[in-house]
Amino acid sequence: MNGPDLLSINFQISMKYIKFLVIIFVFLTAVLVGYFFYILNEPNSFSQDSKTFTIQPKWGSVIISQELENQGFIRNWVVFELYIWYQGSSGLLQPGNYDLKLNSNIKEIVRFLTRKPEALTFKEVTLTFIEGWNNQQYAEYLVKQGFGQEQDFFNIIQKKQLWWSDYAFLSSRPKELDLEGYLFPDTYRVYEDAKVEDIVKKMLNNFGKKLTPELLTEIEKQGKTVHEILTLASIIEKEVPNDHERKMVSDIFYKRLENNIGLQSDATLNYITGKGTVRPSLEDTRLDNPYNTYKYRGLPPGPICNPSLSSILASIYPTPNEYFYFLTTPEGKVIYSKTYEEHLAAKRKYLK
Repeated sequence: MNGPDLLSINFQISMKYIKFLVIIFVFLTAVLVGYFFYILNEPNSFSQDSKTFTIQPKWGSVIISQELENQGFIRNWVVFELYIWYQGSSGLLQPGNYDLKLNSNIKEIVRFLTRKPEALTFKEVTLTFIEGWNNQQYAEYLVKQGFGQEQDFFNIIQKKQLWWSDYAFLSSRPKELDLEGYLFPDTYRVYEDAKVEDIVKKMLNNFGKKLTPELLTEIEKQGKTVHEILTLASIIEKEVPNDHERKMVSDIFYKRLENNIGLQSDATLNYITGKGTVRPSLEDTRLDNPYNTYKYRGLPPGPICNPSLSSILASIYPTPNEYFYFLTTPEGKVIYSKTYEEHLAAKRKYLK
C-alpha cells in the first residue's frame, strides 16, 4: 500500500472518530440541558404545605442555593445558581424570612426570593440585660428569650481566640477566664433570629464605646489594668446601690488593698455559693476558693458580674475618705466605720 492510500485511510478514521466525539458531546449536552430545564421547571414536591426559609444577612447566592437544597426546597443547588446567574438576580436576594410552598419550582422560588425588601418579615426584639447580672443570669435570660441554650452562650464567651484580636481592652484579661464583666449591661435591639455570637459582639462593642480613650488613659496613668478596674467595679456593683456610695466604697477597698487587708466582700462569697445573703455563714467565709475575699487577700481572679458604668467610674475615680469598713443594711443604707471595732458594733446593730 502506497503512502497516499495510508494517509487517506488514517484521515477517514480520524474523521469518524471526531464525528463520534461530536455525537457524544451533542448527546451529553442535550441530556444536561434537558436535565437543567427539567429541574428548573419541575415542582420539588407534591405537598401543598409551606415552610419558612431564612436568608441570613451577608449570605451570598452560593450559600443561599445550597441551603435551599439542604432544607428540601429545591433538588439541585447548581441549577438554581446557574439560573440566577443567567437571570442576573444574584444581587436581588435579600435577607429575611420567606414562606415558600414546597411544590414550587426553582423559577417560582427565584421570583419569590427577589421581591422588594418591603416584603421581608424579619422582626427586631428588645433584650434588656440588668446591671449587676452575672454571665449565668445572662445565659438564663437568653434562653427565656428564645436564643439557644445556656451552653451555646458559654461556648461563645469562652472562645478566647475569637475575641482577643478584635478588642484591645481584653488584653489584660487572664486567658483562662471567660467574658464575665466585659458584657456591658444595657438594652439591645436584635433580629429575632440573631445568633448568640452576634449579641455578644453587640455587648463588647458597646463596652468599647463606654470605655473612652480618656478613661483608658486614666487607668493607665494610675498603673492599673482594665481587668483590675472591672473586677473591683463588679464587687462595688453588688455591694452598694448609688453613685456617691460607690465612690466612697471604692476608696475603702483601695485602702484595704494598699494595706494588705482582706476585702471581705459578701458579694464575692455569694458569687461562689449562689446565695443572696447579706450575712454569710462562718462556713462560707472558710471556703477555699480564690473568689473568697475573706480567705484570700487582694482582688479575686476576675469580675463577679457585669458592672454598670456607674461602678466602673467609681472604680476609676474613688472619693477619698477616712473609713476602712462599711456595711450595707437590708434597706440599702450604707454604714461606714473607721475601725474594726466600730464595724463589729455596726454589724450587731444593723444586721440582726
